[in-house]
Amino acid sequence: MEAERKLSAEAGSILQEGIGLVLSRWSALQLAVENEWGGRDSGRKAEQLIIDIFFWFNHSKEPLYIDDLEDVLNEAMLSLNTMTEDGSIEEVAEKLMIMHEECLDCNFKSIESLREANHRRVAVPHVREVANDDDDSDEENDDRDHCMGNDDSSNMMMVDTPESHSNVNVVSMSDSEPKPKLAAEAEDGWEVVGPRRHKGRRN
Repeated sequence: MEAERKLSAEAGSILQEGIGLVLSRWSALQLAVENEWGGRDSGRKAEQLIIDIFFWFNHSKEPLYIDDLEDVLNEAMLSLNTMTEDGSIEEVAEKLMIMHEECLDCNFKSIESLREANHRRVAVPHVREVANDDDDSDEENDDRDHCMGNDDSSNMMMVDTPESHSNVNVVSMSDSEPKPKLAAEAEDGWEVVGPRRHKGRRN
């Protein structure tokens, strides 16, 4: 039977740094923190998540399964009043599991790559929370346009706040297919987006 592998002190320190780097690039989490969807201590909750994940990796007495890590991430997002529907929880969990395996082998290449990418990273574009606009009132929806961007992919972030769950923020990804431009230029240079559509304008 294969002996249980343990992280060295150095590998543990680097893994904790790597966890923080992965979470800092998780758009859904950063939106929740930036907008304080989990209250004024949203930032502290995000920091605690790093500690919880590291503790889970380093001190769990049970076999580590990705499903369990996904549960940890999901519970953390729910504590921030955020429900993710973009598949990012599974993606983040997979990255963290792979990173942990690499650190067990003292392979820190992926973390070094994240460090370099973090140094080159540009400022995250501001994304404004918008309300669900399924009603037929054109006038109420004329000023609900928002700019969206994602420096890691061609996908656009869409943040919806359904009226029936106004205290829960839903983060989902729209498809990346080109959309017909349904906007008119206003006199002040802003784009006015037509109603009943959650579409973003790329810069």
